[in-house]
Amino acid sequence: MTQPDLPESTNQPSSTGSPNRLKRFGASMAGVFRKAASGGFARAGRQAGGGVPSGDGLRRAGQGLRRCAPWLLGVTAVTAAIGVLMAHPPAHEVPRGTVSVRQNLLTGSVVEARTGTLLVVPGLHTVRDLPLRDRSFHPTRFARADGEAPLQSLEGLSLGLDLTVRWTLDTSRLAALAATLPDDIEGDVIAPALQGIVYRQIATHTVREIFSTQRGPIQQALEAELRSKLAADGIVLRSVEIGNVDLPQEYRTGLETLLSEGLASEKMRYTLELQEKKVRQTELEAAADKVRRETAAEAAAREQVIAARGQEEAMKHVLPFKQRQVEQRQLEAEADRVSRIRMAEGAAQARTIEADGEAKAREKLADAEAYRQTRIGKVAVDQMAAEGALLSRHPLLIQKAMADKLSDKVQVIIAPPPSDGGFIGKTLLGSREGGAAAADGAPTAAARPQQEQE
Repeated sequence: MTQPDLPESTNQPSSTGSPNRLKRFGASMAGVFRKAASGGFARAGRQAGGGVPSGDGLRRAGQGLRRCAPWLLGVTAVTAAIGVLMAHPPAHEVPRGTVSVRQNLLTGSVVEARTGTLLVVPGLHTVRDLPLRDRSFHPTRFARADGEAPLQSLEGLSLGLDLTVRWTLDTSRLAALAATLPDDIEGDVIAPALQGIVYRQIATHTVREIFSTQRGPIQQALEAELRSKLAADGIVLRSVEIGNVDLPQEYRTGLETLLSEGLASEKMRYTLELQEKKVRQTELEAAADKVRRETAAEAAAREQVIAARGQEEAMKHVLPFKQRQVEQRQLEAEADRVSRIRMAEGAAQARTIEADGEAKAREKLADAEAYRQTRIGKVAVDQMAAEGALLSRHPLLIQKAMADKLSDKVQVIIAPPPSDGGFIGKTLLGSREGGAAAADGAPTAAARPQQEQE
C-alpha cells in the first residue's frame, strides 16, 4: 500500500528519535510477516504429506494467505499511522509573540491560540504562526545612491533613501489572513507596495526638498498612502520613518555649500530684524525717558516752589541766628590770630636756640677733626722714620718688597746680572746708587701703608 501524502504544519517540532523507532518497528513487522508466511507454507506441506508441496498444497497455502490478508492490511495501516504520528507529532507549541491559527480541513473551522500547545492531527489540521508584535522592515534596494535600484528625483538625480516601515497584523482578521497572506509578508506584500509608492512620491520632489525642506510632508504622504494600501491586505501600518538620504558626493558638496549660503542669508535676515527691533526699542525707551524727565522736572519745580516758601518762612528765624554766627566767627578769628602770633614767636625762638647749638656742635667736630689729622701726621712721620732706619740697616727689604709686588703679575723676569755682583733687581730699579735707592725706598715703604689705608 502506498501511504497518502499528508499536509505538513508550519513551525512543527521535530522528533529526534523517530527514524530509529521506525526502523525497529519495520524490522519487527517484517519478522511477523516471515513467521506467518513460513507457518502457512509449513501447514500446507504437512497436509500434502511432506516433501515438495504439490499443486493442491500451493492452492491451500494461497487460501491461507487470503484468510490472513485482512489482518495483514490492518497491521500495515496501524504501522503507517504510527509512523505518521511519530514523524509528525500531533502537538504544536505556540511561539512567544505570535498567534497560532489552526484550520480544520474537513469542517473549515479556525482556532486561534496565543499561548500554550495546540492539538494538530496530520492530514486534518493545518497550523500557521502569525506575528502579534510590531515588526520593522528595512528595504535595501534603494537605500544607497549607488545601490541596486536607486531612487530618482525630479531633476533625474539618483539618490538613496533609508526607510523604516513599522507594521503589524490586524488582529481582528487573523483567521482570513492565515489563509491569504504569503509566508514572506515583507518581501511579497510590503516591499512591492512600498516600492510602488516611494518611487512615485520621490520623483515629484527635488533633491533639496527631499533632503531638507519637505522631509516631513514626504514622510506623511508615504505613510498615508502606504497605510491605506496595506490595510486592504490586513496589515496595520504603525509608522514610516525616513532616515539617511544618500546623495552623490559631488551633489552633496554643492548642496552643503548652498545650504550654508541659505543659512547665512537666514541669519542675516534675522539679524536685520533684530536690529530693527533694537531701533524700535531705543525709540520707545527715548520716548519713555522723555516723559519720565518731564514728569520729574514738573515734580522738581513743585518741590522748589514748596522749598522756597519754606525757606522764606525759615529766613525770619535764620537771620538773627546768622548774625550771631558772624559775630562768633569774628571772635574766633581774632583768637586764632593771637594764637598763631604766639606760636610763631615760640617757633622763632626755638629755631634760634637750635642754630646756636648746631654751630657749637660743628665747631667741636672741626676741632676734633684737626686734632685727628695732626695725630695721623705724627704717626705717619714716626712710621716713616722707623722704616727708613730699618731699610738703612737691611737694604734687601727693598728687593723683597719689589718681588712681593711683582709676584702676582710677573712669573719670569729676564735681566742681565749686575756688574758688581749685587741683586738682579738693582738693574730694574735704575743706575742710582744703593744708598740713594734705599733713601728713596724708605718713604715709599712708609707711604705704602697710607696708600693701602686710602
